[in-house]
Amino acid sequence: MVATTDVLMITYNSAEHVRRSLPHLLDTCDEHTRVWLWHNGDDEETLAVVREHADDARVHRFHHSRENVRLTAPTNWLWTESEGTFVSKVDDDCLPEPGWVERLRDAHAANPDFGAVGCWRFRDEDFVPELASRKIQTFAGGYRLLRNHWVQGSGYLLPRAKVLRQGPLRQGQSFTHYCIALARAGAVNGWLYPFVREDNMDDPRSASTLFVDDAAFRRRMPLTAQALGITSVTDWARQEHESALAVQKASLDLREYGGWRAKRTLVRRRVERLVRGRGSW
Repeated sequence: MVATTDVLMITYNSAEHVRRSLPHLLDTCDEHTRVWLWHNGDDEETLAVVREHADDARVHRFHHSRENVRLTAPTNWLWTESEGTFVSKVDDDCLPEPGWVERLRDAHAANPDFGAVGCWRFRDEDFVPELASRKIQTFAGGYRLLRNHWVQGSGYLLPRAKVLRQGPLRQGQSFTHYCIALARAGAVNGWLYPFVREDNMDDPRSASTLFVDDAAFRRRMPLTAQALGITSVTDWARQEHESALAVQKASLDLREYGGWRAKRTLVRRRVERLVRGRGSW
């Protein structure tokens, strides 16, 4: 039986991104990959771009929610209604490299314990071998992962069988915490290494970024930047770099993500944000 993949793209108020990301995603689909489209809101320009491609043979389902329901409902729509071997999501501001589905799918085929295995969205300068080497492990078929108990919610491949066992996203549950729950159940998560790349157009260091200056950044500020109080391109680029370092430093000891250890880590992170002027109690 041929393994099949269902990939979700959620679009919202970003016609400039979708004009690039949606055709790109469709072009990376092989004959065993189907795209599910969910559009949030009534931004006419973005919706028009999505509708241009809704009848493409590679698009399996299209849903328009007039309300911006964010990520949980669309993700669970795919996870509960898909019949594919694997489920995935690609953000509307991301461009995974050609062949990404096939490479991740082949790694999964050789390693049934793999859970959420993702594309690497950071830049070359973000990879620090001295940090990452302790977490790069070799598995069946010679496949290597930069292991981490979570990956980003774009450009991943996840066996649907593991979703069926664990259930859909709970209200308020992030994809990060879902991945950690998968790891607690025995799944091996991480990034295939050598990396399968994903160009994140919200990274100001990307050649495809729309953040050409601080004014453009403030007009299209990502939710994470808003939460951290970041208002400049320079600070956002620094934050992207720090995020890459954080996942390379992150512990593989699952005890660090529950109980008193998790509370200790949360306090430390809050203090760090306060020192940098990016958060409050």
